[in-house]
Amino acid sequence: MTDQTFLPSPDSVPGARLAAAGPRRPRFSWVQHSILPGFSLAMAITLIYLAAMVIVPVTALALRPWELGLGGVLHELTAPRVAAALKLSFGLSALAALLNAPLGLLIAWTLTRYEFPGRRILDALVDLPFALPTAVAGIALTAIYAPSGPMGALAARFGIKTAYSPLGIFIALVFIGLPFVVRAIQPVLQELDKEVEEAAQTLGANSLQRAALVILPALAPSLISGVSLAFARAVGEYGSVVFIAGNLPMKTEIAPLIITIKLEEYDYAGAAAVGLLMVVIAFGSLLLINAAQMAFARRGRA
Repeated sequence: MTDQTFLPSPDSVPGARLAAAGPRRPRFSWVQHSILPGFSLAMAITLIYLAAMVIVPVTALALRPWELGLGGVLHELTAPRVAAALKLSFGLSALAALLNAPLGLLIAWTLTRYEFPGRRILDALVDLPFALPTAVAGIALTAIYAPSGPMGALAARFGIKTAYSPLGIFIALVFIGLPFVVRAIQPVLQELDKEVEEAAQTLGANSLQRAALVILPALAPSLISGVSLAFARAVGEYGSVVFIAGNLPMKTEIAPLIITIKLEEYDYAGAAAVGLLMVVIAFGSLLLINAAQMAFARRGRA
């Protein structure tokens, strides 16, 4: 009699058919599931907040100017006084943000890499523009840089007018934008591994090469982020600038002041037109800055 070995068929073993068929492909989903609960509630709160605080106000701002018609909007935006104010605000904001880049990097480097008496006090003073009300900051800057003030009188000896001039506006914008750059760079510097710099030094890199090829590429995304925040804050700054500017039409009049004047004249559509143009220009500038930041971040990961 021949021995026969009876083996169970694949259909009779639980899960054998699934194993034979191979692993199942995950179903496509727009939502990446997480083990953390509460996604629906968190998403609902996020959407409601963004709609109430961002989408609805911006939409209202975008719709209000067209009460004047296309010709009226173009007339408002091409007025010489408005054009001069926009040029002054955006031009000085960009220059102030660019100056704050090396200044903020230097201050952040000093506060992070060196130990010296009074370092904590100096670190706290960096946040002073955050803590001061904008009107108080404007009054203080005006008192210092006015012709009768200490810095204004010193500059007047060299024929330089600080307060009530574009230079005074530039000083105010540098003052309020500097903390954004310092606080954006400082945490990255603290986390930057010094062993990488030491390795570059052992491979023969001098100080300039270490700064240009090791340190700056690692700091570039945070530096660009701080510059963009400083620029965005400077464009819409009003309280700390209006006192030191002098508010001379076509000379030292900033764009936010133009909007305030139109609101006081009950020209709401005209004020909305200027505000909408400022939003468009600022948004486009920030898109370019963020694109540069993403490019530097990808290069750093590579």
